[in-house]
Amino acid sequence: MDNKDKKLLNLLQVNSRQSLKELSQQIHLSIDATKKRMDKMVKTGIIARYGIFINPKAIGYELVVDNKIRLAHITNESKSKLIAYLKEHPNCIELISISGDYDLTCVLIAKSTSDLNNLIYEIREKFKDIIAEWKSSFNLEVHKFEKYHLR
Repeated sequence: MDNKDKKLLNLLQVNSRQSLKELSQQIHLSIDATKKRMDKMVKTGIIARYGIFINPKAIGYELVVDNKIRLAHITNESKSKLIAYLKEHPNCIELISISGDYDLTCVLIAKSTSDLNNLIYEIREKFKDIIAEWKSSFNLEVHKFEKYHLR
């Protein structure tokens, strides 16, 4: 990756809806060269997806909760079932395998404390054989979300 690739990525993070013409002008390349760079970054996995950031609170989900999950007595099959379930759950907006004291971090959204309580119990009950510990913390405000400062 050279400096033009890094500048292109920084620009796309700010606004991935910019036209190729606008992007090419800002990195001082032709439209074709800019498109080729973007296509290459998609093909190599540098750009994993294009998207937007939705503010959960603005669409009625007042609670955004980061849940650390410790697993025990797991098999590959049981862990795969839990991950598949959470990936498809409409209230799970982020799921990451982690190292350290916990195995997964799962961000859930809920409209009320009652909804959150029911959601957590639903998941914990369904996977009670492998969930050893569950620790929740409320996200109060997002200050930065998936932004890389490439130099």
